[in-house]
Amino acid sequence: MKIYSHEKQKLHHPKSYFSRGQMREPQEKPERLVELLKAPEALGLTVTTAKDIGIEPILAVHDLDYIDFLKHSYDQWMAVDEEMGEEVQTTIYMPNNNDGLGILAKAAKYQADGSAPIGKHSWTSIYWSAQTALNAADSLLNDEDGQNNIQICLTRPAGHHARKNAAGGFCYLNNAAIIAQHLRQKFKKIAIIDTDMHHGQGIQEIFYDRKDVLYTSVHGSPINFYPVVAGHEHERGTGEGYGYNVNFPMPHGTDEVGFFHYVDQSIETLKLFNPEVIVHVLGFDVYKDDPQAKCQVSTEGFKTLAEKLQALDKPIIVLVEGGYCIEKLNENLQAFISGFISK
Repeated sequence: MKIYSHEKQKLHHPKSYFSRGQMREPQEKPERLVELLKAPEALGLTVTTAKDIGIEPILAVHDLDYIDFLKHSYDQWMAVDEEMGEEVQTTIYMPNNNDGLGILAKAAKYQADGSAPIGKHSWTSIYWSAQTALNAADSLLNDEDGQNNIQICLTRPAGHHARKNAAGGFCYLNNAAIIAQHLRQKFKKIAIIDTDMHHGQGIQEIFYDRKDVLYTSVHGSPINFYPVVAGHEHERGTGEGYGYNVNFPMPHGTDEVGFFHYVDQSIETLKLFNPEVIVHVLGFDVYKDDPQAKCQVSTEGFKTLAEKLQALDKPIIVLVEGGYCIEKLNENLQAFISGFISK
């Protein structure tokens, strides 16, 4: 097992979070990574500091002008000759018929909702989150002796809501999509299984017309729940990708037995697809006491989840994404990791 992270992911520190008609306390805090890093330490496991793989794998998924916005928008925001606030944030979303003339127009083009502000050091953390994920993919690409079958990436900010050219849902770069595309250099079939509380509409959108990357997601029903416009059962893909996008929306209030009922169905889909590599988007926001939870997964449940994934006997890259019950992240990650090392 290999575990990756990078200290610069802590630099992103959102000050605002506008959701459902209210300005709320930001939940995607640097303290999340602090707590996650305690888990491997407690288990006596080494965390490898990610190295720079470069921008090219990111540009293989995201538009160049969008990456330019993420990298330079803060400086452009600060350069406006009036008080604009301390981070790039907008309540306007106008991706089409928008020439991006001025930083407010660019923000309206590339920030899809009120949960993805950009501060002074955000790009640095966003970049190193993607690099942390890419280190696992690169390791697998160069693995000649099968020693890297389980790899866990402690990544923040998360990625599965990020679209090809838009940020949202606390996400900026779509790490799962980036590494799936990167892995296609060597592997023909990649499966992404997403068990975060929220549907990863960014991943779905990026691979919706492709059959080489399966996306299957277990998540809370998007009816009146983020991302609200995607994640329904009837969304199956298009063209040659039809059937390679499989959603399992859970009714709000689903218990742990129900959660694993949907997970087992998702795993059966993976088995039918028979991928060479599995990318797991892990969200601790399915934990019963998480402020975002609409289901009731226990700490012990995360161990069970890992055991089910390990039983597939495939190389797995885990991206730790959602999870906002900060005081339980250490314990829950320990439980998850133990599911891989207990046998």
